Amino acid sequence: QVQLVEYGGGLVQPGGSLRLSCLVSGTDFNAYTMRWYRQAPGKQRELVAGISSSGSTDVADSVKDRFHISRDPVKKAVYLQMNRLKTEDTAVYYCYVPSLLVWGQGTQVTVSS
Repeated sequence: QVQLVEYGGGLVQPGGSLRLSCLVSGTDFNAYTMRWYRQAPGKQRELVAGISSSGSTDVADSVKDRFHISRDPVKKAVYLQMNRLKTEDTAVYYCYVPSLLVWGQGTQVTVSS
């Protein structure tokens, strides 16, 4: 059974940084593209960033100069480094494996002073 477990969310002031982690189990992690999505209150879930099995990355224009996605094949983990956070980044962040249609449980990120 494939499981995704996210952690690293929390409360941070505007301008701060957080690193989200998603640990993957139950599948060949290295074979799959991984994605991070987020969903703010009252809004649709949106794609934030993706990374292919070969390490190619794609980041949404809204966060392109602030967020960075990476993966560790040994730890079977995918990370989202978020810098210069803004209040509008407040959302629940989800890890996702598109080929398997599997979501993590989400981790809350709140950016507030």
